[in-house]
Amino acid sequence: MSTQDENLYRDRISTVDDSGKRKWIYPKKPHGKWTTRRILVSYVLLIILFVLPFLKHNGEPLFMLNVLERKFLIFGMVFTPQDLHLFAIGMIAFMLFIVFFTFVFGRLFCGWICPQTIFMEMVYRRIEYAIEGDAPAQKRLNSMPWTTNKILKKTLKHVIFLILAFVFISMAMSLVVGIDKIKETWAAPFDNSSLFIAITVISLIFYFIFAFFREQVCTNVCPYGRMQSVLLVDDSIVVHYDFVRGEKRASLKDRNKLIKAGEAKEDEFGDCIDCGQCVAVCPTGIDIRNGTQLECINCTACMDACDDVMVKINKPTGLIRYSSEKSIKEGVPFKLPGRAKAYIAVLFVIFALFVYMASNRVALEGIVLRTPGMTYQYAEGDSTHILNVYNYKLINKTSEDLKNISIKVKGIKDANLKVIPAKIDVIPQFGRATGSMILTIPVSEMKGYKTPVQFEIYSEGKLVHSPKTNFLGPH
Repeated sequence: MSTQDENLYRDRISTVDDSGKRKWIYPKKPHGKWTTRRILVSYVLLIILFVLPFLKHNGEPLFMLNVLERKFLIFGMVFTPQDLHLFAIGMIAFMLFIVFFTFVFGRLFCGWICPQTIFMEMVYRRIEYAIEGDAPAQKRLNSMPWTTNKILKKTLKHVIFLILAFVFISMAMSLVVGIDKIKETWAAPFDNSSLFIAITVISLIFYFIFAFFREQVCTNVCPYGRMQSVLLVDDSIVVHYDFVRGEKRASLKDRNKLIKAGEAKEDEFGDCIDCGQCVAVCPTGIDIRNGTQLECINCTACMDACDDVMVKINKPTGLIRYSSEKSIKEGVPFKLPGRAKAYIAVLFVIFALFVYMASNRVALEGIVLRTPGMTYQYAEGDSTHILNVYNYKLINKTSEDLKNISIKVKGIKDANLKVIPAKIDVIPQFGRATGSMILTIPVSEMKGYKTPVQFEIYSEGKLVHSPKTNFLGPH
C-alpha cells in the first residue's frame, strides 16, 4: 500500500457502498497514447472475429471448435477425440503460460485482450459516450425524470446494444458450428430452432452483461483477479503508482497556501497533485494510488489521465506507469526473475513436445481391438493354425476423402487375414469405417500366450497407419 495514511484499508470491493449496495460506475472517457494503442489492438481482434469464420481451407473452415460434433479445425489441422493427448498437452501449456504471464506482467491480458474488456470499453462504452455523453452527462441523464429526450436516448442505446449482442454471438457461434450453419439459421430460424434458441438465449445473456452487469464480471465473477494475489511478486510488471515520486500528495491550491504561510516547503511535496483524474477514468472505480488491487485490470486509463495532468503542470510523465514494486522502491530497472526463466524453459519443452506430436499425427486413425467375449479358436479341421477375430474402426482425420483402403498384416509368416467388408472404396472427410477381421496364423509363429501383431492400413497404395494389437493363443 502506498496511501498517505497506511492505517486505512478497504474491506469491500470498489463497486459496493457502505450499505452493501452496488455503486454504478461512471468512468470518464480516457484519451492518450496508451488508449490509442489499446483501441488499435481491440479493433484488430474484432476484425479477426468477423473475418476468421469466412476463411476456409480445402472447403472447410480455417478455424472451428465444433464441440457438438467433436471436430476441431485449427488453421488447417484437424483434431478429433483421438487427439485427446494433444489437447491435454495444450491445456497444460496454456495453464502454465497463464501462471508465467501473470507472474511477470500481472493482468495485462485483462486490459488488452480479454473479450470482456474489449466489448465493454471499446464497443459498448463508446456507444454510450456517443449517445449519452461523458460521465457527468450520463449522471445528469440518469438522475433526471423520464422526458422524451431521455426515453429516446435510452431506447436507442439499448436497441443498438441488443442488436450488437446478436451480431457478436452469431459470429462467436460460427466458430463452433461454422458460418454456413449460422447463415442457414438466420435464413430459416424455425427450421433450425435449436441453434436459433441457443443464439437467442446467449445473446440476451450477453446483452445483460454489457448493459447492466458490466464491471461486476471482473470484480465479482472472474477468478483471474483472485489468482494474481498469489501469483504476483515484487518483480511483476503491472500498472503502478510511483509513490516514491508522488508522495506527499496535495492539491496545487493547498500547496501554494501552505508554502505562502511558511508551513511547508516546495520539496516536501511529491508530484501527485491529488486531482483524482486517475480515479475518474477507472472502469472499476479504484484508486490506483492505493497499490495493486484485485479490481485493477491494467487497462492503462489511469496512466493516460495522469500523463495528461503532468504535462499541464510541467512535470515528467510516468507517475503512473508499467513498473514493478521493486523498481519503484529501489530505483532499479526490471530484471526477469529466475523463476520466470524456469517457466520459459518448461514452456519451451512442452511446446516442442506438442509441435513434435502434432506434426507426426497420422491422416487415418486405426483402432483394432479383439472382439469382446471371443477367445482364440483353432482353424476348422486344422490344429496347426489359430485364429482371432477383431473389430476395427478407421477414422479419417483429414479434410479430404481417403480412397481404396486396404488392410494387411505385417511380419508374420503364412498369416491369413480376412477383412469384412472385403473392400473399402472411400472414407469421406472426417468420416469413419467399421468392420471385422479374422486373422489366422500358424501355431509355430506364436510367441507365447500373447503374440504382438502389427497391421498396415493403406490408402491408394500408400501406408497411412500401422496400429498394433495382440494375438491370443493357448498358454
